[in-house]
Amino acid sequence: MNVRFCCAVFSLSCSLFTAAVSQELASVSNPAPTRLLVGAPAGVPSPAPCASSADAGVAPVNVAEYIVGEGDLLKITVWKEPDLSLSTVTVRPDGMISVPLVGVVKVGGESPSQIQDELTERLSRFLSHPKVTVTVTEIKSKSVYVTGEVTKPGVYSLVSPTGVLQAIVMAGGPTPFAHRKSIFILRSVDGKEQKIPVNYVKLLRGDDHVQNVSLVPGDTIVVP
Repeated sequence: MNVRFCCAVFSLSCSLFTAAVSQELASVSNPAPTRLLVGAPAGVPSPAPCASSADAGVAPVNVAEYIVGEGDLLKITVWKEPDLSLSTVTVRPDGMISVPLVGVVKVGGESPSQIQDELTERLSRFLSHPKVTVTVTEIKSKSVYVTGEVTKPGVYSLVSPTGVLQAIVMAGGPTPFAHRKSIFILRSVDGKEQKIPVNYVKLLRGDDHVQNVSLVPGDTIVVP
């Protein structure tokens, strides 16, 4: 009887030990995913849309800084007035849009907050204390192009001052086949095309004599 009891205890101990080892190995082979919390430092505004058209989401535009331009898509909401609200309106080449009850309004060259103030003033002639919200839902007036040996070639929008290094990073960085010392920017100046060389390797090293060239709308970054 004692021998059988000892054997049973030994068998149970082996089973528990085997299960514990298996669980430990599983945790090593398949570690729990690490959550990375990414956010802007305190006092720094969240980045405005600067993404390719393939991106699923668009970050909010900084109302105080962004200047609306041709082709941008706006959303205009008049509180409790759905008939006066516009889910999508495109800024025309002349910088104008049409708003119900208000008519044609010049928005090109203005910030969203300035447009809000203008629409609020005009609607005040018809409504009592209108509350207007203007949101830039898609930026098309300030775009640069990143092509060649990058992970995500495409069209990227500029809201705040952006250097060539930041644009390449947004495009996923160079591929293993990229010639990092031979990158260049194509820029049209007074109808003539300029070619601005970029040494990505020196740029990453932070060499003093290598500048992170500031981009302007219409630039094309070529990563050969």
